[in-house]
Amino acid sequence: MSNQEGRRRAAGDNDRALEQQALSDAAPSEAPRVFTISEVNALIPSLSLVVAQQLREQSHIEQGLAELTRLLGETPQSLEDRTTDEPEVKRLKADLRRRMRHYAQGWAKVRQLGGVVKDPQIGLVDFYGRVEGRVVWLCWRYGEDSLGFFHELDSGFRGRRPLSAHVKRSLLN
Repeated sequence: MSNQEGRRRAAGDNDRALEQQALSDAAPSEAPRVFTISEVNALIPSLSLVVAQQLREQSHIEQGLAELTRLLGETPQSLEDRTTDEPEVKRLKADLRRRMRHYAQGWAKVRQLGGVVKDPQIGLVDFYGRVEGRVVWLCWRYGEDSLGFFHELDSGFRGRRPLSAHVKRSLLN
C-alpha cells in the first residue's frame, strides 16, 4: 500500500469515527437528522424568531439577576424563596424562575427543529449535515439570513468555513 493510499484509508477511518461521534450525540434510540442546506434555510425564519426571543429573554434574566444582586447586597446562591426575603426580593425571584423556565423551553424549541445550540449568548446553532460525504456541522448564527458556513464535528466556531458554490450545489442535489 502506498503512502497516499494509507493517508486516504486513515482519513476514511477518521471520517467514520467522527460520524459515530455525531451519532452518539443523539438520543440512544434515535440517530440525529442530517440536514441539507435548503432544509436549514427553510427553518431560518422560524429559528430567527425563536432565537431573537431567547436573546431578549436572556437580557431580561441578566437584568433581573443584577437587580436581585443589588437588593441582596450579594449574588444570590439560589432563586428559592427564603423566610427572610423582602416582598420585592420574593417577587423578583419568582419572576426570574418563570423567565428561566421560559428560556429553557425556547431552546427546547430549537432542539425540536433539529438544531444543536452551541452558544446561546450569541445565538449559534448547528445542524448535522454532509459535505463531500463527511458528517459535519452546518453552522448558523443569529442574524445570518441563510446558511453560509460549516465546520468539522471536532472544531468549533473558529473552524467555520464558507460553503463554497461547489459544496452548495452538491448539498442541494
